[in-house]
Amino acid sequence: MTTIGMVVFPGFELLDLAGPLDVFARAPDVKALTIAENRDPVVPDLAPAITPDATFDDAPPFEVLFIPGGHGIGASFANDKLLDFVATRASKARFVTSVCTGALLLGVAGLIEGRQATTHWRYLDLLKLFGATPVSKRVVEDGNLITGAGVTAGMDFGFVLVARLRGADVAKRLQLGLEYDPDPPFRAGHPSVADKADVENYVRDTTARYDERERLILDAVTRRARSSLSP
Repeated sequence: MTTIGMVVFPGFELLDLAGPLDVFARAPDVKALTIAENRDPVVPDLAPAITPDATFDDAPPFEVLFIPGGHGIGASFANDKLLDFVATRASKARFVTSVCTGALLLGVAGLIEGRQATTHWRYLDLLKLFGATPVSKRVVEDGNLITGAGVTAGMDFGFVLVARLRGADVAKRLQLGLEYDPDPPFRAGHPSVADKADVENYVRDTTARYDERERLILDAVTRRARSSLSP
C-alpha cells in the first residue's frame, strides 16, 4: 500500500486537489489522505469546506508528499509549522510533488533548489527565486520531484504519478475509465495558443497578485534563512 499525504491549507484550489485525488482513489493499493494543521474544516478557494483526515501532529507515515496551489498559497508562506512539516516529511518521501502554485510552497520550504519544476504559467518565473529551473510543461519530473502546471494539469500529474507507482498500463486503464481525452472547446488555455489580447489582459489583472506573491516569497525565504542561522 502506498500512502499519499495531500497537504491542504485555507484558500487552496479544490481542483488542484480533487483532480489527482480522483485518479489516486482508483489506483490499486494507493491511499490518499488530506492533512492540515488541525482538524477544523479547511475552506478552499471558491468551494465548500473539507474536513482533513489527519493533522501535522498525528499524520501517519506516507511515501508521497503532495501540495496543491490556490489563492491562499501566499499566506501559507508565513506558516512555519506548515513549512517545517513539509520539509521534514519531504526528507522521508519517495516522491515530493505539487500542482499549480503548490510548487512555490515547495520552494519556500527549500525543496526545489537546483531542480527543474513547473507551476501555473503566470507564476513560472517565480521559481527562479528558489534557484530552480522553470520548465513550461504540463508535468515536469526531476528525480523524485514531480510538479504539475496550473490547476487542470493536476489530472495529467495524477496519471504520471500512478504510472511511477503502479506502472503505465495501470495509469492508461485509469485514464480510459475516467475518459480523460481532452478536447477543449477553445484553444485558449495557455499563452502559447491564447489570443495575445487575452494574455495581456490576464497578466495585467493579476499583476498585483504576482507582485504580492513575489514579496511574500522573498520575505519568507529571508526569514527562514535567518532562522536556520540562529543558535
